[in-house]
Amino acid sequence: MAIADSGRSVVLPIFPLPGLTFFPHTLLPLHVFEARYRAMVSDCLARDRRLAVVGLKPGYEAAYDGRPAVHPVAGAGEIVRWERLASGRFNILLRGDCRIRIETELPTDTLYRLVRARVLAEEVPEGAGLASETRRVTAASLELLKAHGQASPEIEQAFHAVTAPGVVADRIASAVIPDPDLRQELLETLDVRRRLERLAAALDDLLRQVT
Repeated sequence: MAIADSGRSVVLPIFPLPGLTFFPHTLLPLHVFEARYRAMVSDCLARDRRLAVVGLKPGYEAAYDGRPAVHPVAGAGEIVRWERLASGRFNILLRGDCRIRIETELPTDTLYRLVRARVLAEEVPEGAGLASETRRVTAASLELLKAHGQASPEIEQAFHAVTAPGVVADRIASAVIPDPDLRQELLETLDVRRRLERLAAALDDLLRQVT
């Protein structure tokens, strides 16, 4: 079940992480060790298991222990699996549900941060070409994985099993694109055709580097 309908306002704890982008339609394993985020996970598990993972803006290091600036668009989802270790740390698995745009940070007495955010809707244009662009990025991503020796029949089957353009774009961006700035750009691109086109160009660039 998704966090909320598109356009609705939600209140969520945020997990700011450097260089990490959390896309909808993906699974993200995390090892949680800082005290403030162990507290966040404990509270999430006692409530609805919902949180957002948000990227830190450049220059975050000086303010990391406080409230460093974060990107306004983030991925939000649900903790679908968790393990509490004897040390108090957690291993968790997040399932990405949607994109959100942070509207304001809320005052709180918790160690972690809370925000009010708006759930963002994808823009899926009508007309021909979207399916072919989807097949193009799928083929390019598989070719790239083969070039790196990371392809397998199971991966190829998984890639071809999904045909929804937005889902394909998000999963490939999450699995294949290494550059954090580009990943954030793709997360912020709501128009699915534009996201696929940008992804296709990036995959072509990566392929040229290995062929």
